[in-house]
Amino acid sequence: MVAALSSAAWFDFFLTRPYQRFTIADGDDITTTFLLLAVGVAVSHLAAHARTLKLVTVTDAAHLARIHATASLVQSGGSPYAVVDQVREQLVEILGMRGCRFEHGTLLGRHPRMEQDGSVTVGRTTWDLDVDGWPGEEVELRASVGDRYLGRFMLQPEPGAVPPPLQSRLVAVSLSDQVGAALDTAGPVLDG
Repeated sequence: MVAALSSAAWFDFFLTRPYQRFTIADGDDITTTFLLLAVGVAVSHLAAHARTLKLVTVTDAAHLARIHATASLVQSGGSPYAVVDQVREQLVEILGMRGCRFEHGTLLGRHPRMEQDGSVTVGRTTWDLDVDGWPGEEVELRASVGDRYLGRFMLQPEPGAVPPPLQSRLVAVSLSDQVGAALDTAGPVLDG
């Protein structure tokens, strides 16, 4: 925007009569000045939009790489605990958590929960992350296959941290589902 204003001003100052003054006497010069300004503003908006698209593309590629790496680990038939550890680290990174732990077994307590659609519920109410931020306690992200619960990640948000966008939360849900698949194929889960 500054460059567009600058080009229009210096066109007026150096290239229109009266020279070296910020006045324009000719109608064609006025039209040229406004066109310089309009083209400069349009190019600025296009450049800003291109930067945004580049950021989105890089973020999408990183999320896809995480999902692919985890799916490869699951498919290789390695230890489900290796999958749990990898996903735990990824969840901390993509969700901006202070920490995260995995719990096997039955559900204890009524923690806020991240749902399959990336939303968070507290009790029976949907929590508005964009307005209210993270709830003030740990958030549960379940690892399950179908309707069968196999464990959960307990996410520990940074106090006052800005919640990640929905896209990142959906990636977190997909990674948790990969853990469910790994635990399901491993058979009975032992504490490890």
